[in-house]
Amino acid sequence: MTELVVGTKKGLFVLNGEPGSEFEVMARAFDGQPIDFATRDPRSGRLLAGVTSPFYGPKIFYADDPAAEWEQADGVALPEGGEQALERIWVIAWGEEDGLVYAGGDPGVLFESHDGGRTWELNAGLWEQPSRPHWQPGGGGLCLHSIVTWPGDPERLAVAVSAAGMWLSEDRGATWRRSNAGIAPRYLPEEALADENAGLCVHHVERAPRRPERLFMQFHGGIFRSDDAGENWTAIGDGLPSDFGFPLTIDPADPDSAFVIPLVADMDRVTPEGRVLVYETRDAGESWTPRGDGLPAEHAYLTVLRQAFSRTGEGEGLELYFGATSGELFGSGDAGGSWATVASRLPPIYSVVAV
Repeated sequence: MTELVVGTKKGLFVLNGEPGSEFEVMARAFDGQPIDFATRDPRSGRLLAGVTSPFYGPKIFYADDPAAEWEQADGVALPEGGEQALERIWVIAWGEEDGLVYAGGDPGVLFESHDGGRTWELNAGLWEQPSRPHWQPGGGGLCLHSIVTWPGDPERLAVAVSAAGMWLSEDRGATWRRSNAGIAPRYLPEEALADENAGLCVHHVERAPRRPERLFMQFHGGIFRSDDAGENWTAIGDGLPSDFGFPLTIDPADPDSAFVIPLVADMDRVTPEGRVLVYETRDAGESWTPRGDGLPAEHAYLTVLRQAFSRTGEGEGLELYFGATSGELFGSGDAGGSWATVASRLPPIYSVVAV
């Protein structure tokens, strides 16, 4: 049995089911409220949800049972007296120690918790980064959307900020440095790249746990791979119908694997030619193979957001799931070989986490 924790424009949904079949909605919480991201801790079973209230702003809530009462976490706030406001919690990620959790948000902020998400504190190293006043937001804001831990080593951490690029830390987030060599955005003139604060609009980053120095990146026009823990990046988007998109995931068992869902372009953010396809590489981006058996094949102009593509299992047992802003949710129980509709007519889907 697989559980899906789904954040939508109108609440949090928890679904259960078997791969290849329709899932059942087991619980709904935060009715009518936007859930930008929600997840369940595989260690403790605790659920965490980032809720953006139009009246009270972004908050993080936690519960052990999605149908029970949720409690608001403490400390999810920026320092008082500043000119910036906390706009949104984009992602929540589990750290490499029991109780350690990270959350990324807008304006390019990182929070950390040491008690499983009950209380939080702002990561001062990134907040006080000297270049911060020059960071430029992407179209969705100045969002810290990817938090990439290093398996077994809580000292090493990577984050991606749109559009301030990639940042690395080797001291638990006390200090940070840029890691964008090789990324050349087509939307900037060449002379602008000499400025280290040029807007680098990273969309999503994942690490290969069996080979942690390997990272895959979906960029704002480009797919990139790093083989040296983010120090340098190489373009690997050739062979795709478009290298624009938002979500990306990997097979944890195969460091040469990545899965992307291309969209037409930044001005037309829908699946190309009205057909929904997931593209897979098993050779680190040397080639890409479309996987669409069971997915809508005509007149399907879907948009899949950056947090709406998830996985569970690995190797032959890899399951893949993604949701669209149309409210449709799709799943594969055989690593993308075949697909089925998991749910339909949900509100617009912002995030999907498979457990």
